[in-house]
Amino acid sequence: MARPRVWLITGASSGFGRSLTELILKRGEIVVATLRKPEMLQDLWARYPEDKLLVLKVDVTNPAELNHAFAQTREIFGRLDVVFNNAGSLIVGEAEMTSIGHARALFDVNFWGAVLVSRASVKFFREVNEPGRGGLLLQASSLAGFVGPPAFSFFAASKHALEGFSQSLANELLPQWNIKICILQIGSFDTNGLRNALVLPESEVYNDKAFPFTNLRNQLVAPGFKFEGDPNKFAKSIYSLVESGNIPLHVPIGKDSLMVAKEVTALREQEISAAASLSTDLLRDDL
Repeated sequence: MARPRVWLITGASSGFGRSLTELILKRGEIVVATLRKPEMLQDLWARYPEDKLLVLKVDVTNPAELNHAFAQTREIFGRLDVVFNNAGSLIVGEAEMTSIGHARALFDVNFWGAVLVSRASVKFFREVNEPGRGGLLLQASSLAGFVGPPAFSFFAASKHALEGFSQSLANELLPQWNIKICILQIGSFDTNGLRNALVLPESEVYNDKAFPFTNLRNQLVAPGFKFEGDPNKFAKSIYSLVESGNIPLHVPIGKDSLMVAKEVTALREQEISAAASLSTDLLRDDL
């Protein structure tokens, strides 16, 4: 029987991270669950021994805590197969109304924190795992990583940045390392992401009931609102993807993400065709 995989999951307290942690443990594999408040996993901690579930306090913006998590993984398990780079935060508010301080704090988690996790993962896969064993880095992006929804400008910007970084990183990795990167462009799911979001007051400047997104924004922040996507079913899909071994660079996941991806692709094809004439004669005349 093949030895169980070792997974490291950031943001494991709830939502996608919690659901995937529970599923992996049920499948007999090993999880290093990292989160800012370890007590959030007290129930799982009580049910599983440390050789199956290692819970560590990690704020992904804190390099010392992050380095400690990877060092503990190495010391206790000696290997690492999959990293789910999932920790994140959300701001709901128009770009003009968002303070630069709030925007930078979001980028510290969604981009710079994810970058720190990515670099530590690649180094571990290459230098700690057996030569050629490699590993898989799952990047939790969003459908906002390829579109720009209103009132999510800085969240979208952080995910666009993560996708650009991840694509370049994937192109830098040598084939013999066998390290794979998969960008998960996640749609709308019922997690704590929206419930824990920083929701900025609506500005009178943007409060136009004739603008469709004004009503949508109010719906999103209304008490009791829930997205239709099930994070437990998301976890099953991601586990099946990893099991298959067929790992593409981009995976839109969720019906809304698939729909938007198709619409964006079609629109880009139209824009490219329309712009072709602008580039017909742009070379230097001395060539």
